[in-house]
Amino acid sequence: MTRQLRVAVIGAGPAGIYAADILTKSEVDVTIDIIDRDPTPFGLIRYGVAPDHPRIKEIIKALKRVLSHDGIRFFGNVNYGADLKLDHLQQFYDAVIFATGARADRDLDIPGINLKGSFGSADFVYWYDGHPDVPRDWPFDPAAESVAVLGVGNVGLDVARMLAKTADEQLVTEIPDNVYRGLKANAAKDVHVFARRGPAQVKFTPMELRELSHSPNVDVIVHPEGFELDEGSMEAIRGSKSVKLVVDVLQNYLAKEPTGADHRIHIHFCQNPVEVLGEDGKVIGLRTEVTELDGTGNVRGTGEFKDWPVQAVYRAVGYRSDNLAGLPFDNGTATVPNDGGRVIDIDGEPLPGAYVTGWIKRGPVGLIGHTKSDAAHTIELLLADIDKLVAPEQPEREAVDRYLDGRGLEYTTWDGFEKLEEHEIALGEAVGRPRIKVVPRDEMVEISRA
Repeated sequence: MTRQLRVAVIGAGPAGIYAADILTKSEVDVTIDIIDRDPTPFGLIRYGVAPDHPRIKEIIKALKRVLSHDGIRFFGNVNYGADLKLDHLQQFYDAVIFATGARADRDLDIPGINLKGSFGSADFVYWYDGHPDVPRDWPFDPAAESVAVLGVGNVGLDVARMLAKTADEQLVTEIPDNVYRGLKANAAKDVHVFARRGPAQVKFTPMELRELSHSPNVDVIVHPEGFELDEGSMEAIRGSKSVKLVVDVLQNYLAKEPTGADHRIHIHFCQNPVEVLGEDGKVIGLRTEVTELDGTGNVRGTGEFKDWPVQAVYRAVGYRSDNLAGLPFDNGTATVPNDGGRVIDIDGEPLPGAYVTGWIKRGPVGLIGHTKSDAAHTIELLLADIDKLVAPEQPEREAVDRYLDGRGLEYTTWDGFEKLEEHEIALGEAVGRPRIKVVPRDEMVEISRA
């Protein structure tokens, strides 16, 4: 290709930014526009990582270096599917890479899951991370002293930790004022985390699991019931250093005596949630079926049930991607059908110039590090297709600005985000904190576009 390649990336989280970075480092002359419906970049790093995880947020430093590249522009507050669609993008770009991630909670189809006091973890995470599209107030029940968390991935641990720690402990973080006030109203003393299988099958990472005990106000209690290691579990331990570390940490918690802290996180194994119990439309308990490992690392039900008196339930059973306008969608996997990253139609044929990377491509699995290698594979396919790509009618960069301006869209830019960041840091410095997030969308946009 002798002319400059023009590429749009839909989604400004790690998947999209990594894809842009890899593409700019190729031998192809390329300019890239990253488009996101949020006014800010970084996706789940800004709105999905718990505020007391500053080390994970260090990844933002590397992502910032990418977004400051002359060949990359950021357009925020632009919603794909509403403000523009695929046929609009094809007027300006040779190729479009969709990296929209997974934002919604996966369903958990058990009786009572829709009772008042039953929540999806995604909404709770977006609330405590200050996402502009969720309500400012979280409906904590002042009587909810015992809470259940369903799911044993890192999100489940984040939710449990945020529920168990005191609000004042979070004042060293960037939480907005409304989140601090909300957490002050949280009455939870006992947070019960339920695993359907055994300790070798949980999806925690060792670092996340260790950090549960870093608060002096929280005891971590691993219950011996269901703490089983069958032959399948031993194979997993022998085959993975991470699994071994997780089991070791859990065994240390199991052997440790509680300190008598005011708040407790309980971890229960071999308990399969089967019903959320209610009365007068509100959560009053959780029913689980006791399971047992079958020798392969999987479990079977025993027919024995147990009721747990909890007043709220948070399900953290995974995320689900949204259907994207103009693209095929597999409802079963909640992904865009693709062949290694090339979007394919219902007949299995590639959709010209359309690619996917990240969770919209492979589902919400893996850590942030996996996202980079995934993006590299998608970019490899795009570059292999370069001579087949259809040239856009309006390849000049200014054509996109004219289109967005013509639609009357109040889009944000990278320079605008830097203004917002300076504002948030100044808010924090005024009260001795690293930053305080601005939450309302219109306020973010106004500061960014000033």
